[in-house]
Formats: sequence, structure tokens, C-alpha cells
Amino acid sequence: MVYYKKLSNYKMNLTPLAVVTHMMQHDLFSQWLGIEVLDVKEGYSKIKMSVRSEMINGFGIVHGGIAFSLADSAFAFACNNRNVLSVALDTSINFTKPVHVGDLLTAEAKELHNGRSTGLYHISITNQHDHVVALFKGTCFRTNKQLIHDK
Repeated sequence: MVYYKKLSNYKMNLTPLAVVTHMMQHDLFSQWLGIEVLDVKEGYSKIKMSVRSEMINGFGIVHGGIAFSLADSAFAFACNNRNVLSVALDTSINFTKPVHVGDLLTAEAKELHNGRSTGLYHISITNQHDHVVALFKGTCFRTNKQLIHDK
């Protein structure tokens, strides 16, 4: 398990984990979701979260935006962890099973293409029973900017 900690008091080693740690420190929505970073490598991330009662929709199941948001965070962590600021260009999701309160969701983002100006990622979201509950595809646009600047 990988936990994030404050990096502001020492010189940053811009590993993929350092970049994702910085992102998590500034990502209040991912913090609200309760996301925990499990693993990070170049072009890859694996994160998890527990589903809470305030995430339920009017049908008594988890709002689709929760699974989408978890996948979107995994996507962001995978496509930005080389410290090249990247933004979503296109995303899509397919929901395969309902998600319920108390479920433990894991999103695993894998890079399919790492181009100079774009990247393509596949994110699978599974529950605590290893059932796939959603599949997400994301294309990012890579800017010419660094996410974190050396001081």
C-alpha cells in the first residue's frame, strides 16, 4: 500500500509516485471520494475507495458518476505521472454491474499508447469480489507544460 505525504519540505524527486502524491495533495475531490493510491508506475496507476451512503442515487444503487470519477482519477494519475501536464480529451465508460454501499472499488489504469501529444488508457473498475463493474477508456492531450516545477 502506498500512502501520500507532504512533499513541500524537501526537494522533490519527480518519480511517478512523487507526481501522483502532489496531485493527491491538491485534488480535493479525490480526497472527498476517499481514494487511496495503491500503486503507481509510468503510465499506470491503481487506486481504491469505499462506497458510502451519500453516493447512492434515486434507484438505491451508487450513482454512475462515482465509478466514473474513480476511473477518471486513475486515468489522471496514469497519464500525468511523467510530470507532463495532460488533460482529458475524450472519455467513455460502460457500466457492467451495479455498485452498492459498502463496496470496495479498485480502478486500474493501463496505458495503451504514449504519444507526444496524446495518450490512450484503459481503466477497469472492480469490486471486492473481483467482478468488473465498469470499463473506462480515456484519451488525453499532452501539453508542453510540467505539472510540477523544480524549485
